[in-house]
Amino acid sequence: MAALLLSSHLAAASSYSSAPSASARPAPRFVYFRAGAPKGGRRGGRLLASSVTPSPPPPPSPAPAAAQPFRSLAPSETTVLVTGATGYIGRFVVRELLRRGHPVVAVARSRSGIRGGNGPEQVFKDLSPARVVFSDVTDADALLADLSSHGPIHAAVCCLASRGGGVQDSWRIDYRATLHTLQAARSLGASHFVLLSAVCVQKPLLEFQRAKLKFEDELAAEAARDPAFTYSIVRPTAFFKSLGGQVETVKNGQPYVMFGDGKLCACKPISEEDLAAFIADCVFDEDKANKVLPIGGPGKALTPLEQGEMLFRLLGREPKFIKAPIQIMDAVIWVLDGLAKVFPGLEDAAEFGKIGRYYASESMLVLDPETGEYSDEKTPSYGKDTLEQFFERVIREGMAGQELGEQTIF
Repeated sequence: MAALLLSSHLAAASSYSSAPSASARPAPRFVYFRAGAPKGGRRGGRLLASSVTPSPPPPPSPAPAAAQPFRSLAPSETTVLVTGATGYIGRFVVRELLRRGHPVVAVARSRSGIRGGNGPEQVFKDLSPARVVFSDVTDADALLADLSSHGPIHAAVCCLASRGGGVQDSWRIDYRATLHTLQAARSLGASHFVLLSAVCVQKPLLEFQRAKLKFEDELAAEAARDPAFTYSIVRPTAFFKSLGGQVETVKNGQPYVMFGDGKLCACKPISEEDLAAFIADCVFDEDKANKVLPIGGPGKALTPLEQGEMLFRLLGREPKFIKAPIQIMDAVIWVLDGLAKVFPGLEDAAEFGKIGRYYASESMLVLDPETGEYSDEKTPSYGKDTLEQFFERVIREGMAGQELGEQTIF
């Protein structure tokens, strides 16, 4: 299945073969909150974050407002900021927070959805009655300016993720844009920050994983510096949509594609609604404060072989598999790595190959530090939606609303 998912990334990446080279990893610099400045001069800021793309020293950013205590308040009195609000999980988080009675400030792009297919009117409709703020999360000053009239903010939820996992895009979104969310939220008084991360950062072999971990570390450091500030880092396992890409092909009589014997990896997938509910729980639940929270859906972990067998059973057909050697992925990565050294614009194509290889062989489960093995038992379960129910729905209705888009690997 990873080969099918990878193909769209490689096709897209080939168009960048003549792009100028870029450093694979950001060199350190520092980002500051402004501590305040008298007329005619500036005072220094305090350190919040480091390790982003080199550039001239940035102008200081506004200092955090006083943290807004909120856990004793009713949801209707607790305003939550959400970035990545039009994304796959973000839009469900907005709906769940609204359902619970929270006022929500939702940051969105003016063009959202698959390949920017939704304009502002559709975004307003999808996120109503949240207060929608169109802004650029990659521009710290613009984001803060656009949000300045929407405070105070009590808590923030960041659902941002790079679209495909490319090297530069990972640091631009998974690190810097996420950092901008924290800066803006703190400046507006947020005293709790919920980060949507990923369980795969436990074994960071990919650039987007390193970028997410870098921000996780700095989020924890901010909480250590300010006792009035807390965070929750949510690390979900696989999403349903990432496992639904073969339903239509199998339904049309084609075999199910997997690597090796189909037992190289396993996952405990969680639905978007259940994950959104868990994220919303993190806003008020003090037991989830200042913790890393891996989370999966209900039931036992499933291998690709078991997923395929389930799909054939639901279709009432005899299982038919293509078992591709994992070494195919290794050969592709070796070639792309070599080409990227000559044509730096292929850097992302090589990274996409590594992403495909990772998801074909690494389980999306908690990594047991004692055994070094992935553990079904140590991966918490949450919610009620099962993969079997999802497959049944896709067989009946198709993948409408679950389109893979550009982020096909995740």
